[in-house]
Amino acid sequence: MGLIIGSHVGMSGKQMLVGSVKEALSYKANTFMFYTGAPQNTRRKPISELRVDEAKALMQENGIDMDHVVVHAPYIINLGNTIKPETYALAVDFLAQEIERVDEIGAKTLVLHPGAHVKGGIEAGLDSIVKGLNTVLKEDQGCTIALETMAGKGTELGTDFDQLKYIIDHVALSDKLGLCLDTCHLNDAGYDINDFDSILDEVDAKVGLGRVKVIHVNDSKNPRGAHKDRHENIGYGTIGFEALNNVVHHPRLENVPKILETPYIEDVAPYGEEIDMLRKQVFNPHLKEKIIK
Repeated sequence: MGLIIGSHVGMSGKQMLVGSVKEALSYKANTFMFYTGAPQNTRRKPISELRVDEAKALMQENGIDMDHVVVHAPYIINLGNTIKPETYALAVDFLAQEIERVDEIGAKTLVLHPGAHVKGGIEAGLDSIVKGLNTVLKEDQGCTIALETMAGKGTELGTDFDQLKYIIDHVALSDKLGLCLDTCHLNDAGYDINDFDSILDEVDAKVGLGRVKVIHVNDSKNPRGAHKDRHENIGYGTIGFEALNNVVHHPRLENVPKILETPYIEDVAPYGEEIDMLRKQVFNPHLKEKIIK
């Protein structure tokens, strides 16, 4: 099948999802990730206004498989909040709508930050996430919820595979759940990306490697275990190019989409250059200067 790699792309203006596909193609990507609306609020256009059929036609013409396209749920969804019932209720309601929207679009993977316990305690937070997922998941839904590995900033949950296993084990429709491994988050949570096989072995032992639906490929501005979550461009952070290149080309993850979420360089998207580097498996130490020029 070859390397399945792309990045986060925008979706706005008159072009909508057609614009997302065009942006991905401009990076020579064969997959991409998008939000169905702004990640910080609940305002959403009807799917009928997103130009989905035109976007799918453009994807088909250019070899992008809809099954590899990823949707990211908005950040404001927090199923782990037991302190404010209204926040939890909003999260459940909005996630249920988002699942319906993703199914209507036809994407197969919806990435979700598991949630934060906001000082309600880890156990209470995890149980709240389980309760929320048991409320929203449906037998007939087409998409899988990929729970993202988190850095452990504040009271974030999902920072280790025991927590993620707990959620999966206690959700009734666990076949609707998968994982999104984020390299920056794993690093900042304390995992060693240089020993990625050990990470995959732990994933396989605790939840099954088949649950890994997407990889977020990001370097980190922080040392391992910092619990900070600050992404850096590929090869410019504390993880380094060699370790990230190993993740991207790992034979155990060959059919899993790899998505870049690295920072813009002086308002310029670096994704085309970074994808090219990872395809060629050669680090360009002048990447930032090249993009700024």
